[in-house]
Amino acid sequence: MGRKSTIDQRSGEFRAHVFKRLRENRLTLDELRAELEAQFPDEPPVSRSALGRHRASVEEMIAHEREMAAAAEALVGELGEDFDAKSGALLAQAVTTLTSRYAMGKLQSDAEMDIADVLDLARAAKTAQEARSLNLKERKEVERLAREKLLEEQDEKLKHAAKAQGMTEEQVDFWRRKVLGIGA
Repeated sequence: MGRKSTIDQRSGEFRAHVFKRLRENRLTLDELRAELEAQFPDEPPVSRSALGRHRASVEEMIAHEREMAAAAEALVGELGEDFDAKSGALLAQAVTTLTSRYAMGKLQSDAEMDIADVLDLARAAKTAQEARSLNLKERKEVERLAREKLLEEQDEKLKHAAKAQGMTEEQVDFWRRKVLGIGA
């Protein structure tokens, strides 16, 4: 097993600060080192090369996120639907892909995974599954509401046509139940 990077060995607050600053991409590595030494005097100093390696992995992750967002937007645009209609499923797939990729990367690099890593992966997998499930429920509800609206419109048209044609209530009931499937 490979050993953890010096950044991963630090406190959660320290790691979160490094990740935030690297995402912002406003400081040079030397400026970030100086800031970390000033803000976290109890933590041992981090080498410039360790920050550089960590920045490379953060940049790679951010690039993948941007690519997935752009791909999702392009696919949804190509399908002719608004972004919200298919983006939930695409987002769930992206989270699943990222989670799997992260786990495989950890396993392949022989990096030690602690219980926090495993819990984070489990939460991400659960969130992705919930997003898929919610998206399916939303689509089914939209379909149900559209069907109800269509049936209401057809029933109104049937009433108008029945009145104009002088149809009996028995004939209207036949068309409503057997042909349109309303109230069946």
